[in-house]
Amino acid sequence: MAEELKLFRTWSSRFALRVVHALKIKGLEYETILEDLKNKSDKLLEYNPIYKKVPVLVHNGKTICESLVILEYIDETWKQCPLLPQDPYEKAMARFWAKFGDDKVMPSVWTAFISQGKDQEEAIAQAAGNFRFLEEQLNGKKFFGGETIGYLDLAFGWLANLIGIMEEITGLKLVKAEEFPLLSAWINNFADDPVIKELWPPHDKMVEKFQAQCEPYLKKVT
Repeated sequence: MAEELKLFRTWSSRFALRVVHALKIKGLEYETILEDLKNKSDKLLEYNPIYKKVPVLVHNGKTICESLVILEYIDETWKQCPLLPQDPYEKAMARFWAKFGDDKVMPSVWTAFISQGKDQEEAIAQAAGNFRFLEEQLNGKKFFGGETIGYLDLAFGWLANLIGIMEEITGLKLVKAEEFPLLSAWINNFADDPVIKELWPPHDKMVEKFQAQCEPYLKKVT
């Protein structure tokens, strides 16, 4: 019996893209179901009735939700090309920093791009402080996972895509090579990796999408 593997996602979701990259690294075949979050399918609501959002992975009838949880499930189910460290402490630290990325880094970056004046200054300072923590984690390493892309690199993958897009839209340069050389190098290494690069959403469409998302916020402060 053929193995069933389906991924419910949107074309632009940074969270779903983590799963897309993980499945590619593992060499897994799967069916993609693209969702319109303004008109969610009955299946998505059935599979994720609590959060009602993507990504959702369906494996042989079993449903797994939340991108970081899905990454761990994929890594534990398919052992080739391990994503998480094997050492329990290092594995725990990878989980810690992934949560830090979602809870601290992502909000500070977004606020820095959509604010102005004092609010923006405070957000930039907060983002810079968070970036310094990431610099420390990259010391002596090409990727967060070492010499190869791993769980934590996928968790922070949105940085390698959205930072450049938002800088292009707003004109604000957040990750400067002279200030964050290791993080800047990681962004380039991750974004240019052949497996990662071929799966990025279309750049022009992403610029258009996030420009539309930014406009309501920027109009309030101009």
